[in-house]
Amino acid sequence: MTRKAALITALIAAVVGASATPANAAAPAPTFAHLTPGGQPKLTETVPVNIVFLGYDKNDVNQAEFESGLAKTYEPEVRSRQWYGEQEKLGIKYTYDYNVKYADQAYQDKFFKRLKQLATKAPLTVYQEEYNAQENNVLDVTENNYIDAPTVEKYLAYNPPRGVDTQRNTIFLINWYGRADFKFHLYRKAGEPDPDTGYDFGANRDSRKMMAWGGTTRDDEETGLGSTRRVWFADLSAGPEANMANYIVDELDVDGDGEPDYRMPTAWEYAANGFRSPAALSGDLAKLTRYVALDLLMTTSPLYPVELPSSTGLPKSINLDSNTYEDWPGVDASASYIKPDLLVDEVSELRWRNRVDFDNQDFSVDDKNRACFEGQYATGETCYDDQELPPDANLFLYNDENIARTKDDDGRVDYELPLINYATGEDYPTPLGYADDNWVDGTQSYVFSFISPGIVEAGYGLTTTQIHEGGHHLGLSHPHDGWDSESGTDVGPSGDFFYAWVGDENNSMMSYIDVNWDFSQFDRDNSDRFLTAAYFEAANRLAADVLADPDARKVTANLRAADVVLGLAKKAFAKHDYRGAYTLAEKAYNIVARAAANVGADPAAAAKALHAEAEAARVSGKVHDPHEFIDTLQPGHGPRSLP
Repeated sequence: MTRKAALITALIAAVVGASATPANAAAPAPTFAHLTPGGQPKLTETVPVNIVFLGYDKNDVNQAEFESGLAKTYEPEVRSRQWYGEQEKLGIKYTYDYNVKYADQAYQDKFFKRLKQLATKAPLTVYQEEYNAQENNVLDVTENNYIDAPTVEKYLAYNPPRGVDTQRNTIFLINWYGRADFKFHLYRKAGEPDPDTGYDFGANRDSRKMMAWGGTTRDDEETGLGSTRRVWFADLSAGPEANMANYIVDELDVDGDGEPDYRMPTAWEYAANGFRSPAALSGDLAKLTRYVALDLLMTTSPLYPVELPSSTGLPKSINLDSNTYEDWPGVDASASYIKPDLLVDEVSELRWRNRVDFDNQDFSVDDKNRACFEGQYATGETCYDDQELPPDANLFLYNDENIARTKDDDGRVDYELPLINYATGEDYPTPLGYADDNWVDGTQSYVFSFISPGIVEAGYGLTTTQIHEGGHHLGLSHPHDGWDSESGTDVGPSGDFFYAWVGDENNSMMSYIDVNWDFSQFDRDNSDRFLTAAYFEAANRLAADVLADPDARKVTANLRAADVVLGLAKKAFAKHDYRGAYTLAEKAYNIVARAAANVGADPAAAAKALHAEAEAARVSGKVHDPHEFIDTLQPGHGPRSLP
């Protein structure tokens, strides 16, 4: 036992021993400092944010304009609830503490000398060539160089300007253009191919060459930083690139949705004759900082609730319950295109306090299943006429009706995460996968993944889709879409927020850039924060049930002990110790759960009631048409599009 754990245990014992109420004494109404029976937590964090201008000086950036574009606070809320008109905040409030720095000349000279050393000559990408072929480009890109993105991230992480602690969230806004040593360049991350097909997107595709990178963990198997750092850099002098479509300067509507798309051009396009006025630079850098680095990477909102309620309360064990419909003649898709060890390892790194394991069952495709699949992806017909749901719900309805046969671990684990895979010998216009909800209130339901000859030819197996969609099910959003709480704005990569695509350029499995298969440091931080709030709220909710019991006085001391531990969790959270806060909040919940067991209260009562309410609503037809969360492989703009 660690010294810290022993101290907490002794503190709990002291509280329980000092405040136990004799069975024959009248128990006063208990009061608590941190436990709020039936209420939400009140977790606060003053979030340090370093912003380093590297290659920009105070003449380039209007600092007052830049700072006016930044948010002061952020309150995460569950995004899937918003699809149904509901607001569910987590009980977390961040207050940003900005530290704005301009790198001095000596630092700039040293950094750009290092970039020049790292630059490797490369042919122009197809996107740079398309840029050159347009009428309104400011200049022609005459050469190209690739620079290894992880190497630059590590350099910045361990060699920041004085006064910048990269253990805290740090954003480097870079501009090499205009210096005598400037080289046209793009960043790349290669050497981490798809584990099922061996295809290296980072090495082979021009669409995966980048202008930004960051978020690598200390223990990433390929490019780990060695210790925890929180760095993301964005370099407008790199490119032009595919991801933000800033290689297109002759058109304003690049995704064809009928409205202009706000994009960040390359540094030289901020010119009187360029794509954007130089006066817009300060505001654009503020947008990158606020709506991408903060809203989508460093301080995000969860896509789905993270509690994963089970029959035993919040789960200690999670089974990745893979179920594959084998309909590809001559191919055993589950054996060929799933790597169980990698899947378990990656999910375990995110849900590190849960025991995670994997199993797979294969099923044939019956007539009803085939009708539902083809109705969703070929004919546009519903396969359940008695349900007031569109064809997009076909697979949800079929698998919901047949879920009992997939539940092969009931009683062995607390929570089975249902991974439903469809392997087809014919290419249908399916996505790579999606993490569906329950079509009632935004609670996550089933994870769907697809494999076919065309998907394999494009470079994908099932494993990385399962990791990605499993990440959604566990609460993570894409790094290209999210929520800006201060303005109440949904941030997604189209229209005014088209530039949000650049959020994908970080070391996160949740991106569409396909050059890594790990969850980022930002993913881990946010997940730990969300889970701290979830366990805190679960303790509050269960405490209310305990106090409503006639025998509550028998366990008042336990509730007081939980109150003490929650106070420690709040302190750890405020000090940016997210793992410590999560651990303590879980410990407090377990204390309340034991108290509930002693008085006969059901730790999963609230979850069961919510589930029953949702099922009744769906059966009665009182459902909504949600924003279905699909990850596509369809041609068109986007880093997961076909080449």
